[in-house]
Amino acid sequence: AEMATARLSGTENRLVSLPLSRIRVIMKSSPEVSSINQDALFLTAKATELFVQYLATYSYKHGRGKEKNALTYTDLSHTAEECETFQFLADILPKKILASKYLKMLEKEKRDGEVREDDDEGEEEEDED
Repeated sequence: AEMATARLSGTENRLVSLPLSRIRVIMKSSPEVSSINQDALFLTAKATELFVQYLATYSYKHGRGKEKNALTYTDLSHTAEECETFQFLADILPKKILASKYLKMLEKEKRDGEVREDDDEGEEEEDED
Protein backbone atom coordinates (compact mmCIF):
# COMPACT_ATOMS: atom_id res chain seq x y z
CA ALA A 1 0.00 0.00 0.00
CA GLU A 2 2.88 2.37 0.75
CA MET A 3 4.32 1.84 -2.74
CA ALA A 4 0.97 2.70 -4.34
CA THR A 5 0.72 5.88 -2.26
CA ALA A 6 4.26 6.88 -3.14
CA ARG A 7 3.60 6.33 -6.85
CA LEU A 8 0.32 8.22 -6.55
CA SER A 9 2.00 11.18 -4.84
CA GLY A 10 4.41 11.65 -7.73
CA THR A 11 1.68 11.77 -10.38
CA GLU A 12 -1.24 13.26 -8.43
CA ASN A 13 -0.60 16.74 -9.84
CA ARG A 14 -1.52 15.48 -13.30
CA LEU A 15 -4.52 13.45 -12.08
CA VAL A 16 -6.22 16.16 -9.99
CA SER A 17 -6.67 19.85 -10.74
CA LEU A 18 -7.81 20.92 -7.27
CA PRO A 19 -5.13 21.77 -4.66
CA LEU A 20 -4.88 18.84 -2.23
CA SER A 21 -3.72 21.12 0.60
CA ARG A 22 -7.00 23.07 0.39
CA ILE A 23 -9.05 19.87 0.27
CA ARG A 24 -7.18 18.63 3.37
CA VAL A 25 -7.95 21.89 5.24
CA ILE A 26 -11.65 21.61 4.35
CA MET A 27 -11.77 17.94 5.41
CA LYS A 28 -9.97 18.70 8.70
CA SER A 29 -12.47 21.47 9.47
CA SER A 30 -14.98 18.70 10.31
CA PRO A 31 -14.80 17.81 14.02
CA GLU A 32 -15.30 14.10 13.21
CA VAL A 33 -12.09 13.96 11.13
CA SER A 34 -8.91 13.33 13.09
CA SER A 35 -6.53 12.09 10.38
CA ILE A 36 -6.74 11.88 6.60
CA ASN A 37 -5.32 9.00 4.60
CA GLN A 38 -3.47 10.19 1.46
CA ASP A 39 -5.60 7.92 -0.77
CA ALA A 40 -8.82 9.25 0.81
CA LEU A 41 -7.61 12.81 0.23
CA PHE A 42 -6.86 12.08 -3.42
CA LEU A 43 -10.19 10.31 -4.00
CA THR A 44 -12.14 13.14 -2.34
CA ALA A 45 -10.36 15.68 -4.54
CA LYS A 46 -10.99 13.64 -7.68
CA ALA A 47 -14.67 13.05 -6.81
CA THR A 48 -15.13 16.79 -6.15
CA GLU A 49 -13.49 17.63 -9.47
CA LEU A 50 -15.73 15.19 -11.36
CA PHE A 51 -18.83 16.54 -9.59
CA VAL A 52 -18.00 20.15 -10.50
CA GLN A 53 -17.32 19.04 -14.07
CA TYR A 54 -20.70 17.25 -14.22
CA LEU A 55 -22.53 20.26 -12.73
CA ALA A 56 -20.88 22.63 -15.21
CA THR A 57 -21.50 20.38 -18.24
CA TYR A 58 -25.13 19.75 -17.30
CA SER A 59 -25.74 23.45 -16.63
CA TYR A 60 -24.15 24.44 -19.93
CA LYS A 61 -26.13 21.90 -21.97
CA HIS A 62 -29.45 22.83 -20.32
CA GLY A 63 -28.88 26.57 -19.95
CA ARG A 64 -29.19 29.64 -22.13
CA GLY A 65 -25.47 30.46 -21.89
CA LYS A 66 -24.67 28.05 -24.72
CA GLU A 67 -26.16 30.63 -27.10
CA LYS A 68 -23.25 32.90 -26.12
CA ASN A 69 -20.87 29.94 -25.87
CA ALA A 70 -20.47 30.61 -22.13
CA LEU A 71 -21.51 29.07 -18.83
CA THR A 72 -23.31 31.68 -16.73
CA TYR A 73 -24.30 31.93 -13.07
CA THR A 74 -27.92 31.92 -14.25
CA ASP A 75 -27.33 28.52 -15.90
CA LEU A 76 -25.98 27.14 -12.61
CA SER A 77 -28.79 28.57 -10.45
CA HIS A 78 -31.39 27.30 -12.94
CA THR A 79 -29.88 23.80 -12.72
CA ALA A 80 -29.92 23.92 -8.89
CA GLU A 81 -33.58 24.94 -8.96
CA GLU A 82 -34.89 22.68 -11.75
CA CYS A 83 -32.81 19.47 -11.63
CA GLU A 84 -33.62 17.12 -8.75
CA THR A 85 -30.02 15.85 -8.62
CA PHE A 86 -28.70 19.33 -7.86
CA GLN A 87 -31.54 20.74 -5.71
CA PHE A 88 -29.40 20.46 -2.57
CA LEU A 89 -27.37 23.36 -4.04
CA ALA A 90 -30.36 25.74 -4.28
CA ASP A 91 -29.34 27.67 -1.13
CA ILE A 92 -25.77 28.02 -2.38
CA LEU A 93 -26.77 29.01 -5.94
CA PRO A 94 -29.89 31.16 -5.50
CA LYS A 95 -31.49 32.93 -8.46
CA LYS A 96 -30.23 36.47 -8.87
CA ILE A 97 -32.70 39.27 -8.27
CA LEU A 98 -32.27 43.04 -8.39
CA ALA A 99 -31.57 44.74 -5.08
CA SER A 100 -34.57 47.03 -5.66
CA LYS A 101 -36.84 43.99 -6.10
CA TYR A 102 -35.43 42.44 -2.91
CA LEU A 103 -36.02 45.65 -0.94
CA LYS A 104 -39.63 45.75 -2.19
CA MET A 105 -40.08 42.12 -1.04
CA LEU A 106 -38.73 43.04 2.41
CA GLU A 107 -41.06 46.05 2.63
CA LYS A 108 -44.04 43.89 1.63
CA GLU A 109 -43.14 41.26 4.26
CA LYS A 110 -42.85 44.01 6.89
CA ARG A 111 -46.22 45.51 5.89
CA ASP A 112 -47.86 42.06 5.93
CA GLY A 113 -46.40 41.49 9.39
CA GLU A 114 -47.77 44.83 10.65
CA VAL A 115 -51.22 44.03 9.23
CA ARG A 116 -51.26 40.71 11.09
CA GLU A 117 -50.27 42.45 14.34
CA ASP A 118 -53.09 45.00 13.86
CA ASP A 119 -55.55 42.15 13.31
CA ASP A 120 -54.45 40.53 16.56
CA GLU A 121 -54.96 43.79 18.48
CA GLY A 122 -58.45 44.13 16.98
CA GLU A 123 -59.36 40.64 18.16
CA GLU A 124 -58.10 41.40 21.67
CA GLU A 125 -60.30 44.52 21.83
CA GLU A 126 -63.33 42.50 20.75
CA ASP A 127 -62.60 39.92 23.45
CA GLU A 128 -62.54 42.66 26.10
CA ASP A 129 -66.05 43.86 25.16
